[in-house]
Amino acid sequence: MGAMENKGLNIFNSSAVLARAETATDAAHQRVEAIVAHEYFHNWSGNRVTCRDWFQLSLKEGFTVFRDAQFSSDMNSATVKRIEDVAYLRTHQFAEDAGPMAHSVRPESFIEISNFYTLTVYEKGAEVVRMIQTLLGAEGFRKGSDLYFERHDGQAVTVDDFVKAMEDANGVDLAQFKRWYSQSGTPRLVVSEQYDAQAQSYSLTFRQSCPPTPGQPNKEPFVIPVALGLLDANGAEIALRLQGEDAASGTTRVLAVNEAEQTFTFADVPERPLPSLLRGFSAPVKLEFPYSRDQLMFLMQHDGDGFNRWEAGQQLSVQVLQELIGQYQRGEPLAMDERLTEALRSLLQNETLDAAMVAEMLSLPSEAYLTEISEVADVDAIHAAREFARRELGNRLFEPLYQRYMTNREVSRQTAYEASAEHFARRALQNIALAYLMFSERSDILSLCLDQFDNADNMTERLSALASLINSPFEEKRAKALETFAEHFKDNPLVMDQWFSVQAASPLPGGLERVQALMLHPAFTLKNPNKVRALIGAFANQNLVNFHRADGSGYRFLADQVITLNALNPQIASRLLAPLTRWRKYDSARQALMKGELERILASGELSSDVYEVVSKSLA
Repeated sequence: MGAMENKGLNIFNSSAVLARAETATDAAHQRVEAIVAHEYFHNWSGNRVTCRDWFQLSLKEGFTVFRDAQFSSDMNSATVKRIEDVAYLRTHQFAEDAGPMAHSVRPESFIEISNFYTLTVYEKGAEVVRMIQTLLGAEGFRKGSDLYFERHDGQAVTVDDFVKAMEDANGVDLAQFKRWYSQSGTPRLVVSEQYDAQAQSYSLTFRQSCPPTPGQPNKEPFVIPVALGLLDANGAEIALRLQGEDAASGTTRVLAVNEAEQTFTFADVPERPLPSLLRGFSAPVKLEFPYSRDQLMFLMQHDGDGFNRWEAGQQLSVQVLQELIGQYQRGEPLAMDERLTEALRSLLQNETLDAAMVAEMLSLPSEAYLTEISEVADVDAIHAAREFARRELGNRLFEPLYQRYMTNREVSRQTAYEASAEHFARRALQNIALAYLMFSERSDILSLCLDQFDNADNMTERLSALASLINSPFEEKRAKALETFAEHFKDNPLVMDQWFSVQAASPLPGGLERVQALMLHPAFTLKNPNKVRALIGAFANQNLVNFHRADGSGYRFLADQVITLNALNPQIASRLLAPLTRWRKYDSARQALMKGELERILASGELSSDVYEVVSKSLA
């Protein structure tokens, strides 16, 4: 685990408390900051007021994840923090919601409580708390929190007690809202629009549904807070007045969608607007609205909500990538829509934007996310399409990428390292630019990459350069860099974990064989959970094209490790199982292979309750 908040004696995994520039990346620094904050905040939300029983686990964990996220937002870029949290939620927690281990934020039953330290309890639990804040407003939420701590200091309580404090402090009824705690699955919110030019009114109709999940075939409507704005043809925000209201109140409104189908009509809208929906990702739902690519480009340039500018870019990227996936599946030559190139070019050329935001917007949706949103995931097509798009963007945007890289790298040379938001942002943009530039396979760019690897004064730049080398065709340089890195850091276990991970995640052919060879390295042991996550976990969760090889060898490898780890560390074994539990997401041949490995694990002997629960539910 990352840490434990025992009262008076917090216990930390070394990776979650030790960080310095030479050995820890910027992401590791931010993780340490967040985890130390999380455990400290538990002094109140978890210790002073604690859980009556294990079913209330999200009472402390969801609430405290929300608190540490707010803290990290204040310490760094709030928009980028929100982007990172939502990207992680949609890629991983949404997949959990759609799989055999789907459970509500407050689970109804369990065999092994260790299996319920999950993304649903933590991350989705935090989103539920965030929605309460969105509905009540920051001031109302603070009043509710103060009453909760005052009323229950020294007690062991329930989720109901937390919600009751929010209700009593604000004079509201959250009975229907509590379905977020009892109903599992990710709601789907389909939105349609209608504009009446004569009446100057604009209507949005919301239709919500939630798919069946284990033990819950039917779902009642949730309360879904939808923060939104309307943009005119120039990108200006329109003042919002709902029909029946006396006056407009701001340009962002929160609508509480609490029926299966519900329409809201805005008055005094002089032209057909473009809606900016679910601002700040105001609810953990799958939103559907028929944006065109031109509309998404417009939102990328004009939306006043930073999260939604990024979201528009992600939606545009998804549309372009799905088109490429279709071309690949039909055997057609791959041709990428120029609009994505031009949208990203305008970002690179706009030096007034937050560098961290630009870096996030340059990052294409991950293969894991593209898998999550697919009905049937074609791993090979997804990988081919995304790699083609990255190569095309690297070549088409070579000049602006080169300029941004050189400018930021020069500042890095002249400036002492700081673990600060401004420095994090600069390095993030510098490193993603380098990754794109390396697709050119030019010798001068290789020289820049080697120079950064050899002369960086921090792990963020060194490891990023190493990753670019590892995924390049420069085999001799790649091997030398790996050897140099390992020799230099052989006595630092945490840095060697990064060395394992960067190789395990490389999508170049032969990924499984590289991982098997690395398991024989003297720095690796199955008895250390950090090593297992760094090598085996990184391979199975991040290297999809190699893990999902058509011959099933990746599945056999993972099952072998789970069987071995079942006796050594049941908690790690059960967590490693996650990729196999999602077998229904793939084609029939891969489904059969993945199911076969789950059945082999089940028949392998005496299983721990941790592993048995996950395997048995996955096969049910």
